[in-house]
Amino acid sequence: MSLLESLSVRPKVLSWSPRIILFRNFLSVEECDYLIEIAKPHLRPSGVVDKRTGKGIRHKVRTSFGMSLIAEDRNSHVIQAIEKRISIYSHVPVENGEFIQVMRYEKDQYYKPHYDYFEDPINLMHWGQRIATMLMYLSDDVEGGETYFPEVGSSDCSCGGKLVRGLCVRPVKGDALLFWNMGLDGKLDPRTLHGGCDVLAGQKWCATKWMRQNVTRFG
Repeated sequence: MSLLESLSVRPKVLSWSPRIILFRNFLSVEECDYLIEIAKPHLRPSGVVDKRTGKGIRHKVRTSFGMSLIAEDRNSHVIQAIEKRISIYSHVPVENGEFIQVMRYEKDQYYKPHYDYFEDPINLMHWGQRIATMLMYLSDDVEGGETYFPEVGSSDCSCGGKLVRGLCVRPVKGDALLFWNMGLDGKLDPRTLHGGCDVLAGQKWCATKWMRQNVTRFG
């Protein structure tokens, strides 16, 4: 996606507090397909961060498969363009980002409501807190699989075929969701609790970019 093409990206504010912005047409079809193809050979069962040790562990709250890009992947002009675009729209330097992670959810897979910010001291020691998340949808041939914020809004919405109260965002290929885990006062915002609803049919592919307070070794 060129700079001119990126002008077709359409932001829509879903919530001011916490700040949640949906970007239509954030990725091109080719960029979505590229991320899926480089991820497929490297998928492993997804983990979560242990609150006590700060290490990644397997847990039943998350049943997807995923992988993390590595430094060599950043030699790709496609990845460089995506990371630059994330930086432009989030106003967070590329150097403050973790490696992009790609996830695949199949039928009956989900990610229970959780926080992206850290609750352990170990992960905060070097690069600070995760201040923001950019969640990019790479496919939309899926039923269910919405991103659900139970503490945002008071309307009813569909989450994995169930009617729930809160904010639900349906996965649309090429769209991206930016949300801030910290408020303007620098405090963690527990209203950013969110989850991936059950996939009822098809596959849901998505990619996540977490952004930190400080420059990271990933950058």
